[in-house]
Amino acid sequence: MKYWTGLIVFIFLMACRVVPHGSFETPKSPTPDYRLLSNWAAHPDKKDAADSIPAHASVDEKDLSADVFFIYPTTYIGKRGEDQWNASIDDQELNNRTDATAILFQASIFNQAGRVFAPRYRQAHYEAYFTKDENSAKKAFRLAYQDVEAAFQYYLDHWNHGRPIIIASHSQGTTHAIPLLKKYFDGTPLQKQLVAAYLAGMPVTRDDFSQLMPCDHPDQTGCYCSWRTFQTGYRPHFKKPYLAERFAPLENTVVTNPLTWTTDTVYAPKRVNQGALLFRFNDIYPELVDAQVVRDMLWVTKPKFRGSLFIRTKNYHVADYNFFYFNVRENARERVEAFRSHNIQVSK
Repeated sequence: MKYWTGLIVFIFLMACRVVPHGSFETPKSPTPDYRLLSNWAAHPDKKDAADSIPAHASVDEKDLSADVFFIYPTTYIGKRGEDQWNASIDDQELNNRTDATAILFQASIFNQAGRVFAPRYRQAHYEAYFTKDENSAKKAFRLAYQDVEAAFQYYLDHWNHGRPIIIASHSQGTTHAIPLLKKYFDGTPLQKQLVAAYLAGMPVTRDDFSQLMPCDHPDQTGCYCSWRTFQTGYRPHFKKPYLAERFAPLENTVVTNPLTWTTDTVYAPKRVNQGALLFRFNDIYPELVDAQVVRDMLWVTKPKFRGSLFIRTKNYHVADYNFFYFNVRENARERVEAFRSHNIQVSK
């Protein structure tokens, strides 16, 4: 029932959101200083939600051989008195919401694979994806990306020291992860350090990169995975023409099945789903959903749990990671092991 309660709260917040007023203006909030641990939602030198493991355990990231740079999704929907295109990283209420949702339920997936770094950034408002004011939206996303890139550069300069890297993201995080990968990894020397990229919640096409390739099997490294989750049979329909143009299916979209880690259209039954997390972090739902790649989408049969009868949406965007929590967790660990094994063999 907690899933349903959480969804009700989210819908209520969305209905009450404050849409940015007027055209984009550079926010008054200062540029984040990534020397400060307070400007990291997750960092191996601090105790944070990304350290959590279901069943009340926690992990010591300092002994892990790889790093995970996680870019969280949109949690900024505005509130009374706030109508800016970009969030402030000093908004404690927003930070608490980010930590209790994206960091706890998504970033924590990767704490068995590597040390988790997740920068706070001046994320673009949710409305930036849907507004007609495309110019303001582009500027808002550009500012958010500048923060993400600055955080990644600081991480590289001070904490990486040649360690293997996983890039992980969801939704707006993936909007920023794509250009980050293009600049730092696609055909560059740093590509040799890439374990894999998990780019969920936004379409990623084969044309986005020149050298980076989609992952086609579970232990492949130096590649990327991507998927967006919908109910089986879903077909997108947009009432507003400009939204239809913006969100129309893209050719060459890469869709990875997170139950098989292939990009083919073979159906994966829910018995291979190791477990999902919904809105109570320590409640595990084994074999909750199946999965199949269909064109540019990942289709899953509507999950059944207490309260699911009332779930009407067929877009399971919010659960892109959490439907497959333990499969992603295990796969990230396996890819790090494969990366290490390959590099040991090469060094010999």
